[in-house]
Amino acid sequence: MVTYFPKVHGRSLQAGFSRRRFVTGLLGGSAALGMMPALGTLAAPSGPHLQGAAAKGPEVISGHDFQLDIGYLPVNFTGRDRVATAVNGSVPAPVLRWREGDRVRLKVTNHLSHDSSIHWHGMILPTSMDGVPGLSFDGIKPGQSYEYQFEVQQNGTYWYHSHSGFQEQTGLYGAIVIDPLEPDPVTYDREHVILLSDWSDTAPEDIYANLKKQSDYYNYQERTAEDLWQDIQRKGVAQTWRDRAMWNQMRMSQADISDVTGSTYTYLINGVTPAAGWQGLFQRGEKVRLRFINGSAMTIFDVRIPGLTMTVVAADGQNVEPVTVDEFRIGTAETYDVIVEPSADSAYTIFAQNMDRSGYARGTLTPDPAWQAEIPALETPPLLSHRDMGMAMAGMDDRHGTSQKHDMQDRHDAPPMDGMDHSQHSMGNKSGMQTMGETHRHHAPGQMTTSELGKAGFGSTATIQHVRTEFGPQVDMRTAEPMDGLPDPGVGLRDHQQRYGRRVLTYADLRNLTPTRDRREPSREIEIHLTGNMHRYMWSMNGVKFADAEPLQLTHGERVRILLVNDTMMTHPIHLHGLWSELETGDPERIPRKHTILVQPGAKISYLVTADALGRWAYHCHLMFHMPGMFREVRVSHGGVS
Repeated sequence: MVTYFPKVHGRSLQAGFSRRRFVTGLLGGSAALGMMPALGTLAAPSGPHLQGAAAKGPEVISGHDFQLDIGYLPVNFTGRDRVATAVNGSVPAPVLRWREGDRVRLKVTNHLSHDSSIHWHGMILPTSMDGVPGLSFDGIKPGQSYEYQFEVQQNGTYWYHSHSGFQEQTGLYGAIVIDPLEPDPVTYDREHVILLSDWSDTAPEDIYANLKKQSDYYNYQERTAEDLWQDIQRKGVAQTWRDRAMWNQMRMSQADISDVTGSTYTYLINGVTPAAGWQGLFQRGEKVRLRFINGSAMTIFDVRIPGLTMTVVAADGQNVEPVTVDEFRIGTAETYDVIVEPSADSAYTIFAQNMDRSGYARGTLTPDPAWQAEIPALETPPLLSHRDMGMAMAGMDDRHGTSQKHDMQDRHDAPPMDGMDHSQHSMGNKSGMQTMGETHRHHAPGQMTTSELGKAGFGSTATIQHVRTEFGPQVDMRTAEPMDGLPDPGVGLRDHQQRYGRRVLTYADLRNLTPTRDRREPSREIEIHLTGNMHRYMWSMNGVKFADAEPLQLTHGERVRILLVNDTMMTHPIHLHGLWSELETGDPERIPRKHTILVQPGAKISYLVTADALGRWAYHCHLMFHMPGMFREVRVSHGGVS
């Protein structure tokens, strides 16, 4: 039985952590390796202290050989002293600068009192170098080192983070920038890394425990009596009553946008708080490349720079045909590169508000360090609608004209509402191996084309199938007719063009800059449902939590379509390790390659995968507190399912 989520020993690194234990853990790890002289470096103040050079962000280190030391670091982001998990005495960790085609060696030493690891997010590398304890390797024990070695086979903007416990939340994350071997198709004069993250003075173990006890523990934006009165004035008593009765019957909240909010999180750019403000300089006439990375644990950001349009030139490290937008949503673990051309007569605010509008990160792009720009006000918190639940009822069609239904199962496993199809519960495949609910559809070569199946952004037109594992305590809702998630900017952004005149990026806008590499049609389709029980704060795939799930088997070299169906009210960023996820945007000649795909509530989306990397790979939601359950192992082997 593979154990992905190693136990975090003892209390938090932020709260209840004694000075004696801090010193003991630090000394124990270093002394075991004869590294006492390095202690001053590990404990040195860095980004969190927000003065002078710290406001510029972490240092950049480059070359072929790297020494990375994971240790404890005293920090103070909010006026309260806490202890973070740092790399080389820095939160965020140093920016690693590589060159495509080089072989890099990274010796990582663990000075913590418990296991650690580093995963190189979005990198194509051997499975033994992927950095996932229980799948790739055993993890890095206290006082020990592990040497990562691999060829850099790509270029662009990526990042790295711990895959052990909740260390990512406590500071173990950093940016990766890879320079191309060939001339860069993107021209620019200056660049800045914009690493977004979230910090809490509350221990992540305690945050998780609070969510398990009460899933809306951090939601301070629930609807009030004043909202009720406004609804009555706008819609009348009868319609307001029907709307409220529906949400109450389903035990859902329209304001349930984010699990963890600004009530406990402080949002950072390059380790700098909004109060201090990270600063990036430019000179007159320069084209500036901004490399946005969402390195947060639980936050989806909406990014804009008032007064500037942004030209998106790369998504998840891969060059795309330029798209000019005013705003984009960046899911946890995604990256976007944009080009801006600021005027030398002004400063500009880089404004990243979280999805539920309870907080923001901000920085300043300026030609003069003394200049500041106005900080926008947070927008009105969005509300979920029928379409976000996959249940646009009769007469309430969604924006694409598709009437939708929703199936709801309450916490006591009562019979579902009308609209559920019980007739198809496929549990197997040709080999006879049980796949714990993944539905496989096989297609003969030439029977259908990628353009025909994928042009709408969600693969096959076959009826969505809910397998038997989705009917139980792990699942409190199911979508019968999910909407197309490809052209949807997401809840809270849909009216921005009309209301503010701001064009918002969608996945439908993305086209790869270079032709699609693998043009084969997929031989089979794998349908996976993102499931959960929000009341119990349990997350799963197809109603099966990771601890009980069988691996998803792929045959080396095969081409498959993965169809993701989001049966929950939450937005999930889904990350497949070791393999590219080729998003079906309708143009099979220019399919964009991504490592993380944001799946909207009540929606479906499809992508193609070429199983060209042997080994065991992680496949999961990148929201940290969803990951323990919404997780699968993917095995690519010569003897997989055909």
